[in-house]
Amino acid sequence: MTTAVLGYLKVQKSIQSKVRSINLPVINWKSVCFVGFFVSLSLLVFYVWQINNLTRGSFLVNSYETQISKLSAENKNLQVSFAENSFLGQAMEKIQALNFQKTTSVKYIQIPDSSVAIK
Repeated sequence: MTTAVLGYLKVQKSIQSKVRSINLPVINWKSVCFVGFFVSLSLLVFYVWQINNLTRGSFLVNSYETQISKLSAENKNLQVSFAENSFLGQAMEKIQALNFQKTTSVKYIQIPDSSVAIK
């Protein structure tokens, strides 16, 4: 087991010597933290802006739906009014001119079966 550990130690030292020969750039952690903070703050502001636009859009849709329902009801009233003024209005004027009266009681005529014609 000691030979395995010594072999591993030898391989590790050779890898470290190769890595030390490669010059890696030094990372400025202060600038990385500043950029990360700025990106996080920008994303937070963008999120708030998007939620505001979404809320405004849903409010507009709701107000437009109420306007549509009001206009639909007004349209139905105008259609009824137009029908009364065009055909029904003229019919009511003719009925009043001919002195028709509303029926109050209905009386049926009884016809015996013997008086009906047979084929």
